[in-house]
Amino acid sequence: MTEYVASYYAASANPHVPYPSLEEAIRCDVCIIGGGFSGLSSALHLAEAGYDVVLLEAAAIGWGASGRNGGQALNSYSRDIDTIEARYGADTTHWLGSMMFEGAEIIRSRIEQYAIACDYRPGAISAALTSRQFSALAKRKALWQRYGNPPLALLDKQAIQREIASDRYVGGLLDHSGGHLHPLNLALGEAGAVQSHGGRVFEHSAATQIRYGQPATVHTARGSVTADFVIVAGNAYLGDKLEPRLSRLSMPCGSQIIATAPLPPEQALALLPGNYCVEDCNYLLDYFRLTADNRLLYGGGVNYGAWETANITAKILPNMLKTFPQLKDVRIDYCWSGNFLLTLSRMPQFGRLDNNVYYLQGDSGHGVTLTHLAGKLIAEVLCGNAERFDAFAKLPHLPFFGGRHLRVPFTALGAAYYALRDRLGF
Repeated sequence: MTEYVASYYAASANPHVPYPSLEEAIRCDVCIIGGGFSGLSSALHLAEAGYDVVLLEAAAIGWGASGRNGGQALNSYSRDIDTIEARYGADTTHWLGSMMFEGAEIIRSRIEQYAIACDYRPGAISAALTSRQFSALAKRKALWQRYGNPPLALLDKQAIQREIASDRYVGGLLDHSGGHLHPLNLALGEAGAVQSHGGRVFEHSAATQIRYGQPATVHTARGSVTADFVIVAGNAYLGDKLEPRLSRLSMPCGSQIIATAPLPPEQALALLPGNYCVEDCNYLLDYFRLTADNRLLYGGGVNYGAWETANITAKILPNMLKTFPQLKDVRIDYCWSGNFLLTLSRMPQFGRLDNNVYYLQGDSGHGVTLTHLAGKLIAEVLCGNAERFDAFAKLPHLPFFGGRHLRVPFTALGAAYYALRDRLGF
């Protein structure tokens, strides 16, 4: 199935002309596998640098996680800088710390430079449900400011209740350099920007084989691309067959989202007066925001292994009503799911499969911003500066316990432990 899922994003996507399928053998400088944010960011940075770029997407641009996610452009990584320092040492911390706010900056610059209409709104809140979580946010504020992100505000209980019309939260951290947007429209706008620089974009053109060599060749069902460089950026939708070395290092996970009917403007702004996006601090977290047409979009419900949830609304709606009981009579217009790629360390996996074949994967829930940074880093590598890319590539890329068959139950068991800690307030 290659049509967009029946999401709010698909229903409100900007008008666009579909891209053709690859039907011939062609040549280019760089072939990119994957038409999500990782692939699009790579393609755009490289096309701007003068490379002849071909992008292959198995379905449609932004069909996977990039066009289905919560639309939250959040800073840093799925493991914050203090954890990185404890695990990987001072040198790695220096490099990763210097880049932890760059992805959001790239997104804002893309929106402005290419006039991408994607409903960007500034401001993101991390909301604490316990005093322990609030103390951790206070430490995060100090850490982030040390690494160059000063527009932060620590919100006590009174302050966060002015920003979120819910009594669930004891405090929060407002990051003015984060924000939220319509992710599918951002992806479509970036694909158009790639094309404006001469890049060639093909939809419904799944890569079926990579033939390594100098140059390398990527085969599809009806064509092929011979390229000096190849970038594998399929993430959660790459599958196990194209490059098993990557799939054994990661695990697709599903997340579910619902969207209400449009709310009266006064009701919408009463829920979130600053129009900031929000995610809570639980291990299995909830996230929510307003859309441009005043719907509340509410997500969460991670499942390991990315199996289909039978009734998404039944799973997510109780959490939404726990946060906003005042919405008990509001209609739900959309519900959908999408997969993101999880790594054992929760850190991204960037690296090389061969001298001229690179991969970008495993953003572990921070994909909107991190993918945009990844594209810039891969362009730096091909332009002769690998230092920043290698700071990520040197991170240990560990397989999940139990291999492909047992990674899901082992990970779910660990998640259940942390979910219990969340419920008990630890």
